Amino acid sequence: MSTYTSLLYHIVFSTYKREKTITKNNKKELFAYIYGYLRNKNCHLYRLNGVEDHIHIFTHIHQSISLASLVKDIKLSTTALIKEKGLFENWKGWQEGYGAFTVNAHAKEKLIDYIINQEEHHKNISFLDEYKKLLNDHGVIFDEKYLL
Repeated sequence: MSTYTSLLYHIVFSTYKREKTITKNNKKELFAYIYGYLRNKNCHLYRLNGVEDHIHIFTHIHQSISLASLVKDIKLSTTALIKEKGLFENWKGWQEGYGAFTVNAHAKEKLIDYIINQEEHHKNISFLDEYKKLLNDHGVIFDEKYLL
């Protein structure tokens, strides 16, 4: 029998200390790299976007890859790319940890729209408030001292 999965994840992580270091002029190169990385890992990227201090990745993860190793590898390889090419000034890396939330297949379009509209969305809400809402909406118990 073949293996069939629907492993849809909404992954969110921020820059070190949520510093606003991701600039619009080089954001496309970062996102193109992440897209290629996911494609090479047999993952299907539905949408990727972000603002100055964090990114959102909505992807199907191939069944042979663990979520933790995927996020770790994305962070390590993008940090190397950013440093090698000097994409963002004052780059210190990604913050430790990440948020990852499973997504119901019926909610795909709504999440895609949400990620597309990140710039507009963050005119009214900070990343920290958005992240707390995501955690609460998904029933994740957290200690605020670890969100800093």
